[in-house]
Amino acid sequence: MKNFLLTMSALAFTCAGTLSAQAQDINGDATAGAQKNALCTGCHGIQGYHIGFPEVHQVPKISGQGAGYIRAALHAYKAGERKHPSMRTLASSLSDQDIADLAAYYESNGTGVNLPAAAAEGSAKAAELLTKGGCTSCHGPNLSKPIDPSYPKIAGQHADYLYVALRSYKINDKPLIGRAHPVMGGIAKQFSSNELKVLADYVASLPSEMQTVQRSRFK
Repeated sequence: MKNFLLTMSALAFTCAGTLSAQAQDINGDATAGAQKNALCTGCHGIQGYHIGFPEVHQVPKISGQGAGYIRAALHAYKAGERKHPSMRTLASSLSDQDIADLAAYYESNGTGVNLPAAAAEGSAKAAELLTKGGCTSCHGPNLSKPIDPSYPKIAGQHADYLYVALRSYKINDKPLIGRAHPVMGGIAKQFSSNELKVLADYVASLPSEMQTVQRSRFK
């Protein structure tokens, strides 16, 4: 498993570099991003908001998420490596500068909480699965300090979203769903759906820097 993770991590760094070599040179402006997020807040700016594709789940918390990951995710939607139709349509309308600005804006809106150095102890089954997947090797010992900016913080993310996202890495043959990622594809395929549910529930229970910032007119 250790050699597998090292090999896949190296491949991921290569892919991240080729995906965003030009985009990484663009500096994001959080103030500009705040003026460009009208479409984002329609889903990500309503606490408790659910969507129904590919199944019903809460939209992910993105305020406080790392800018590098938000950039990588939006570029993946734009390139079709992530197949969610509405996100691909939205990402396709964004320039590299727009993506950088939105990423900077959302990164700046975290909770500001001080997180523990390591994740809290969960059930024996959760601990076993976390070790099997090598989750802390990429996402950090508290699952909120990833080793590379293009990796996400996952601690405290919604459990139902995490479960759907993890399952999507196992799907390679559907035109509208699935995610192509060399590391996560290999890892997710080790687990059954029930095991992914256990992992998602545990990760969601952890303290988080992320939150959903409610749109002002919905407060």
